[in-house]
Amino acid sequence: MAAFPHPTRREIILVLILTTILGLFLQFDLSLRFTDSKGSDSLLGFKVGFGGRREDEWDDERRLTGGRGEDRWLEDVETGVRYSKTAKIASMAEAKVKWGDEGATRTEVLGHAPGWTIFDQLYLFNGTWFIVTDNPSSIPLLRLMVSTGNEIWNDEESIKGREPTEKDMRIIFPSEANKLWGQSASLVSGATFLINDPPQFLDHYYHFAAELLLGLWRTYASLDPTINAQGVTHLPSPSRMMMPHVGAGKWNDYAKMNSFLSRAIFPSMSYEYMNDFLDRADTARAFVFERVVFADRAAAFRGPEFGKTWRTASEAVTLPASKYWWSPVRKNLLEFVGGGSGDIELSPGEIGLGMGKPVITYVSRQEWGRRMLKKEGHDSLVKELKELEKKYGWEVNIVSMDKLTRDEQIRLAARTTIMMGVHGNGLTHLLWMNAQNPRSTVIEFFFPGGFAEDYEFTSRALGIRHYGVWNDEYFTAPDTPQVAYPEGFQGNEIPLKGKVVADLIVQRLLVDKPQRSQPANNEDISD
Repeated sequence: MAAFPHPTRREIILVLILTTILGLFLQFDLSLRFTDSKGSDSLLGFKVGFGGRREDEWDDERRLTGGRGEDRWLEDVETGVRYSKTAKIASMAEAKVKWGDEGATRTEVLGHAPGWTIFDQLYLFNGTWFIVTDNPSSIPLLRLMVSTGNEIWNDEESIKGREPTEKDMRIIFPSEANKLWGQSASLVSGATFLINDPPQFLDHYYHFAAELLLGLWRTYASLDPTINAQGVTHLPSPSRMMMPHVGAGKWNDYAKMNSFLSRAIFPSMSYEYMNDFLDRADTARAFVFERVVFADRAAAFRGPEFGKTWRTASEAVTLPASKYWWSPVRKNLLEFVGGGSGDIELSPGEIGLGMGKPVITYVSRQEWGRRMLKKEGHDSLVKELKELEKKYGWEVNIVSMDKLTRDEQIRLAARTTIMMGVHGNGLTHLLWMNAQNPRSTVIEFFFPGGFAEDYEFTSRALGIRHYGVWNDEYFTAPDTPQVAYPEGFQGNEIPLKGKVVADLIVQRLLVDKPQRSQPANNEDISD
């Protein structure tokens, strides 16, 4: 047998070099593709989102062009999800966006409803927002996107004082951008939630969570029609929240629920306040924000839907979205408070049947000192609820939310099938109910003749059935009364017949056909 020739020193060195190169290549490739065991994207990958996505789902992505021919955003061919150009954390080498004589990268409006706008490539210079475009007529009216950020009062002078000026936002041609900034701007990568409001309404749980947060997420979620019942989305988590007119800490409610929610739902999000905004302006340099979800309360006031509901988020929910658009927010919060995803993980058949033991929660305000039931009304309601618990075995909770921890409040709301109470802040917790359960219901008690849209609209936007009760009669959409605040609305003598509420509960849990309420202004574009 012929002896196998010994490799030469040159051959050994060549093999070692090739092996080293191959190893480095594989390591680099894996660092870009790394996902955890659940398929969630690593920070080493190209995106940081709410839900996992298999690597093979990226194979069909296509780069599209816009403006001056460069890659502007990515669109998944199968899902239609729109990603920003750099759906990753920018490296040190990507601190500047540069362009030639053709002018700055064009701004694109990806979605718009009065008060709620999604921009790609929005510029900030000396405290003014700039839209760079070749076609100004394609941009929505400035007054429907932005305001001065002044406080909101109804006198004529205040209304005029909210109209935007060139200091707030400008539309310019690319050639003008070149004159202002030269041929580059500093890149602010990722998605920014921009709140162009004064602190006037932000330090209130309902206005922050059920108007601002709900509207911001609905606007952003319009970019992803694939959001599913398990709360999985392909959208990257927002990188920052900016509040140019608000000082640090001035947006929190007394229970600090607002900051609790924000840090639970978006744990990687940073915050910039008025001083930070002024610091950017002080540099006298241009910044280009990769993607901005721009919210402006005063601009939403100018929309047609606000005129119907008096709720700013009613404009945002006109944007098409998956019927499960709220699920990622709810899922992240429940996992944070230790509730898991629980009822979200029910199979479609179980969800359709509304399976599970009903949970009835009465949010009492009897110790609050404002907007309370008459004692006999409260007592009759408690008596009737206890009888339902005894007769049907349903779980009944009679709670003062301020006596529970934030975790306990959210966990209870998430398990609740029917939530009820006098019109008040505690009903904001309906946001965390399981809207996929067709039996989910909110019952709101009003002083007879009074009505406010707050919780009716919020329920309807999420697909939860809402009933208003006037003592011994009730109503539901589309037959709701006009908004009214009669004398007694804010008082402590609100009458209520407990038996009427109990009969309504029985109707919802045992009689009504289990059919999920259709969310308000929601175009179902999910599978």
